[in-house]
Amino acid sequence: MLYRLNNAGYQAHLVGGGVRDLLLGLEPKDFDVATDASPEQVRSVFRNCRLIGRRFRLAHVHFGHEIIEVATFRGMQEDASPSDMDATNGMLMRDNTYGTIEEDALRRDFTVNALYYNVADFSVIDYTGGLADLENGVLRLLGDPATRYREDPVRMLRAVRFAAKLGFRIDPACEAPLLDLGFLLRSVPAARLFEEILKLFMSGTAVQAFEKLRHYNLFAELFPETDDCLAHEEQQFPITFVVRGLHNTDLRVREGKPVTPAFLFAVLLWEPVRRLFEQLVASGVHYSIAMQQSGGEVIARQIAQSSIPRRFSMPMREIWQLQHRFEQRGGKRVKRLMAHPRFRAAYDFLVLRAEAGEADAALAQWWTDIQEAQPEIQNQLINKESAATGRRRRRRRRSKPISPGEA
Repeated sequence: MLYRLNNAGYQAHLVGGGVRDLLLGLEPKDFDVATDASPEQVRSVFRNCRLIGRRFRLAHVHFGHEIIEVATFRGMQEDASPSDMDATNGMLMRDNTYGTIEEDALRRDFTVNALYYNVADFSVIDYTGGLADLENGVLRLLGDPATRYREDPVRMLRAVRFAAKLGFRIDPACEAPLLDLGFLLRSVPAARLFEEILKLFMSGTAVQAFEKLRHYNLFAELFPETDDCLAHEEQQFPITFVVRGLHNTDLRVREGKPVTPAFLFAVLLWEPVRRLFEQLVASGVHYSIAMQQSGGEVIARQIAQSSIPRRFSMPMREIWQLQHRFEQRGGKRVKRLMAHPRFRAAYDFLVLRAEAGEADAALAQWWTDIQEAQPEIQNQLINKESAATGRRRRRRRRSKPISPGEA
């Protein structure tokens, strides 16, 4: 692609996280290209190209299942019109001013993301001191930090994510506004925040990201009800459960195993769901209805912060609703539960609850044993539990008092 743009008479360089990760010895997740060609000119070079975006026009060039994002060099846009800015918070709404590579470098967010790889001579172009910051392990914003955060509040989340992923420290000048400007995230579209949450917690460094988000009071802007629960801990359970769940996600990512947003959000929202469930049950609501109602209410309030597509919210609710069925270990119910499409996710959720001290560890172990056992042993365990359950349910009959006349 780079050679093809060069042959067409345009500048073209790899830029951003791909260059940064290569220099750090990490495997890049994807590659972005920056060029002096306009989006329309890029489309004229590549027939397999689609233009997207309103705030800033981008070209997506398709190669099979791969998509290479091509961006035209951006200008400084010092004369932005009022229609380009959100009057309430200074958020930049449109940014379609094109410029030179030097201007483009200064318009990027962090210095370590403003490095360009020149395929013509295999050199790295650095206009911002990004190479030095890479060497020193520093995340530094270009320009005034507060202004850059107001232009795009998501940059605060990106600062946390890069610091967690790379193990870098955030430059003090860029760190200070994080504690005061978290409210700006409320103006970010819920769908965009959902995508940023996935990047924060499904990249293999979820625990570190969680700790940093709480440190900078940003977690409360993403999950206000969960944050309120964490502030009123019960014997350390809520925070232990969340951290264990995020650690489990990190392990799966590092081992190349699949992870799903449904399980992630089920973990992050469980504590407010559990507390509302217990309140409803205490008021006399049947436990199955209480779980349905508490899950529905918490999700409805959460989507005001970050959208949760239905393809994830429905499995979340199933994971929660299956928890009480693990307590029913007799008869055919066991086999029916094990055949449920969400059984494995719900079982993993039960194990996390047990590890955090919220669920019975013996219950989780029983379900572990039943899965690992041969069919004959499974039937023995189920029959044994059925008999024990029957004995527990059998009420002891009280002796009839003997009257004096019968003595």
